[in-house]
Amino acid sequence: MTYIDRKTIRHGTMQTKLTLRMDDALIAAAKAHAAGVGKSLSQMVAEYFEAVTKVRREPVEMTPTVARLRGILKGANVDEQDYYDYLVEKYLGPTR
Repeated sequence: MTYIDRKTIRHGTMQTKLTLRMDDALIAAAKAHAAGVGKSLSQMVAEYFEAVTKVRREPVEMTPTVARLRGILKGANVDEQDYYDYLVEKYLGPTR
């Protein structure tokens, strides 16, 4: 698969080829997905690269609710089974 990147220069745009080696089935599936969403595979790869390389400049602020809950379970010995048991009791009633 070859990807063409657009780099901005003073008087226009320069495109650079990028060759990626992948399984044929993966490429076919990716092309089908891209077509399904109305994009080219090159455009999807470019958007992915932009997303993973974008530097977040501003810290994300916590909502007041998240701020209150942050650290509430610190040191607690809670696991998935505890949560599962809680949900069973909540929605199915006490287990007998």
